[in-house]
Amino acid sequence: MKEQGEISEGSFTSAMTLALQGGENIPERYVLPSLQRPNLSLLGHPSISLPVIDLSSLNDPLLRSQAVDEIHAACNKLGFFQVINHGIPTSVMEDALDTAKEFFLLPSEEKMQFASANVREPVRYGTSMNHVMDKVFYWRDFIKHYANPISEWIHLWPSTPPTYKEKMGSYTKAVHILQKQLMGVVLESLGLNANYLHQDIEEGSQVMAVNYYPPCPKPDLALGMPSHSDYGTLTILNQSQQGLEIMDQDKKWHSVPFIQGALIVQLGDQLEVMSNGRYKSTIHRVTVNMERKRFSIASLHSLPIGKKVGPTPQLVNEQYPIAYREGSFGEFLDYISAKSLTEARYIDTLRIL
Repeated sequence: MKEQGEISEGSFTSAMTLALQGGENIPERYVLPSLQRPNLSLLGHPSISLPVIDLSSLNDPLLRSQAVDEIHAACNKLGFFQVINHGIPTSVMEDALDTAKEFFLLPSEEKMQFASANVREPVRYGTSMNHVMDKVFYWRDFIKHYANPISEWIHLWPSTPPTYKEKMGSYTKAVHILQKQLMGVVLESLGLNANYLHQDIEEGSQVMAVNYYPPCPKPDLALGMPSHSDYGTLTILNQSQQGLEIMDQDKKWHSVPFIQGALIVQLGDQLEVMSNGRYKSTIHRVTVNMERKRFSIASLHSLPIGKKVGPTPQLVNEQYPIAYREGSFGEFLDYISAKSLTEARYIDTLRIL
């Protein structure tokens, strides 16, 4: 029986289908207003040095404080950094991307069994950002699935391709361990105990957003994802090639280079709230190109779905008065069910002006 929010084949056309149809143009609904279009001259030419942090330094007593300082600087300036020597084998990262490719190559009817407009669906296939709410569509297909604890959710994940649960599962478990380590360091960089909220971080929500960006005949008119920030604590991104752009504090866009074996770490709105605004969440978007397809796996982490999160009491004082109301991941999901992410950011509803 189809639940509320489930959608049928024909209710949307996937970006992959449009790409396979060929043609020199894109449907009008994918054409962005001129001010939102990407600057393709940025590609491959980041105009600032984007931080790359060697996590092996955290295990060296002589280098640990330097690594914590580097993470503090990255979080304070951009809410973004890349990590190398993070402990996840390159083979595990590549296997997850490979099985993602195999999933998107499945016949449409196999993927459509997971199609839903309900953002709370534990496994959900779709296109754009929210094809029901979006005024402009985005050149992306995705499958998202809940992942923590993995034993509770993996049986709902796709059974085809046959390697999907094994390969995506191995990566999912590894990246969950990594985010616990990174959260400890980020909290430490704020002057908090590294074990602060340890249980909530251990039991928090993990959503794997697996994305496919097909070649696009008009990459100067469209985007794979619009400008937005993620709600949650951290997003850890595994990508097959370049395509991500981040916005700095001066509202300038920077293309994030692809580094073989590296993972991208972005701060989410929940961490901005927890830090009482000392750290800001990363505003980012995704560009597309004419020649190459791009795959990415974003592991989206937050505290438990119903957990109300406000500024950490230790980070509220006369110099930094309380700047945000409490919010939860569940309330964020309710918010994006009713609005397109491009209309307004959920975190803006939490700010105390």
